[in-house]
Amino acid sequence: NVAAQGVMREIATRREWVDAWQAARRRADDASALIDLAREAQDESMETDIEAELTEVDNLVADLEFRNMLSDPDDVRDAILKVQAGAGGTEAQDWAEMLLRMYMRWAERKGYSIALLDEQEGDQAGIKSASIEIAGAYAFGNLKSENGVHRLVRISPYDSNARRHTSFASIFVYPVVDDDVNIEVNPADVELETFRSGGKGGQNVNKVETAVRLRYTFVSPRGDSHQIIVSCQEERSQLQNRERAMKMLKSEIYEVLRREEAERKAAIEGSKK
Repeated sequence: NVAAQGVMREIATRREWVDAWQAARRRADDASALIDLAREAQDESMETDIEAELTEVDNLVADLEFRNMLSDPDDVRDAILKVQAGAGGTEAQDWAEMLLRMYMRWAERKGYSIALLDEQEGDQAGIKSASIEIAGAYAFGNLKSENGVHRLVRISPYDSNARRHTSFASIFVYPVVDDDVNIEVNPADVELETFRSGGKGGQNVNKVETAVRLRYTFVSPRGDSHQIIVSCQEERSQLQNRERAMKMLKSEIYEVLRREEAERKAAIEGSKK
């Protein structure tokens, strides 16, 4: 059940902390033993090995310190990252694809799993928009600071006059919520649109409308209206895409609620000063 899943996630998170601390402790002990051995043998040739061990210890401790900074309960969650090309046509769409590729390679190096949920290709190159789900411990905590507009200034490869161009792309990151978070959405209020999936695929892709787009207008507790649009074409069936899109929709609603609550607390703290 939901409660048991929450307990298992908590156990796994704490086990990761213990394992990481023990790994750093073992590496520090190894480095200390190597230093003692070199001192006793008066062997200066071991200096390179010692420096390598100390560097690894520093990296492990730095990783623990960074993880300790991620104290928000949502930091441990999986993340959905959306890339949206700004104004600028092909140049901006190429920049958006560069960013998407960068985040996917970063996730691969971290050992996270990646699912491309939705992608709209650019007119000539790059992408207009894309959404990916990055699954792994502290995926959201690591990525949440990427929210905002990213800018690239370069000599455009698409300009025959080799002029300098400034391109913009927006990044939006929000945590993936499971059944442990209760988000009420009335299906009757959700506008459903189906379309053919883009890109490469099997028999169904580009032949039947398996991709799903959901539109939902959400009024937050403080009275702000948000139109949320999510798309999913990652799965092979329309039903699976619809279920996954609904999960994305609830996750995005949760992020709106999370941000408003953070702003409310910040305002209260500010009024006390």
